[in-house]
Amino acid sequence: MSISLQLAPLVDAIPSMLSVDLARVLAEGTPLDHVLDKPSALHGVFGISGLKLSAVSVVTAGILAFVALYLAARRIETGPASQGTDRYVTKGRLAQIIETIVQGLRDGMLVPLLGKATANYYLPFLLSLFFFVLTLNLLGFIPFADFQELFHKLSSGGDAHAAPSAHGEHADVIYFGGTATASISVTAGLAVVSFFAIMFQSMRDLGIKGLLEHMCGGKELLNGPKGLLLVVPIIFVVEILGLFIKPSALAIRLFANMLAGHTLLATIFMFTGMALKSGGWGLAAPIGIVSALFALAISFLELFVAFLQAFVFMFLTAVFIGMMSHHGDHDEEHAHDEHAAHGHAHAH
Repeated sequence: MSISLQLAPLVDAIPSMLSVDLARVLAEGTPLDHVLDKPSALHGVFGISGLKLSAVSVVTAGILAFVALYLAARRIETGPASQGTDRYVTKGRLAQIIETIVQGLRDGMLVPLLGKATANYYLPFLLSLFFFVLTLNLLGFIPFADFQELFHKLSSGGDAHAAPSAHGEHADVIYFGGTATASISVTAGLAVVSFFAIMFQSMRDLGIKGLLEHMCGGKELLNGPKGLLLVVPIIFVVEILGLFIKPSALAIRLFANMLAGHTLLATIFMFTGMALKSGGWGLAAPIGIVSALFALAISFLELFVAFLQAFVFMFLTAVFIGMMSHHGDHDEEHAHDEHAAHGHAHAH
């Protein structure tokens, strides 16, 4: 009985604490405060100064993507002969979804774009890029950072006069969260990886001489009329700039799309917080219902954008890799088809 009497004031105070802290968490600052990268409290745990939430998310996404793909591969692979025809059936919903995505990307996009041999060579890299970016986008879809901040405020008794840290209020209690792909440093790092893959393909397929010819407009231009050689320096400068503009466009495209979508969601949620802070639940309830409906619709759009931007990043990387190829796979397949057709006609 004495314990229940001691807990009674705390239980009665929870609704007021919750309403105050919800208002502060949702309404404080600007929408970008809920989206932009922040320091992680793990810097004190690991002794890494300046550790950002985006860095924690990158490591976490890499581990999650590896585990998910590894488990899916185990369920997709052919089982022992004792299973009969069931050994060819993929087990598990996640493995079936991943298998469908991989087959669709490989057969529907990469092989027609790059040719069979080149597509198979870069398939592990391109698929890893797709699933890694997708995992980053999906992790940013869940407001882990806001949940941690709300939990801290509730557990600290809703103290409205808590002293802010050097990096913002209660930033020292947020260990994990945020949208890593809404950080330009993360998307720039991904773009650097794509840049080296593009340059590796150019050296692998074209060589130094072929790359220089490609940068000058190709053999047809260099061996063509002498008057056209005047445009070679212009083409060379444009191609040099293009080597850096292409991966930069990848980074900016992914960063801008993810930042804009999450900023819009944060803005919508802040309407409820501002109404709760200024007019109480009487004003916040109708605004919250309308905001929740809009946020639900935009959340479905954001989920689609998460998949779309992962696909676009991988697709454009594959396109840039294909631009540095001789497309020998297509030539060999075409020659094989012509040889088969000629043999068939000769038999007739």
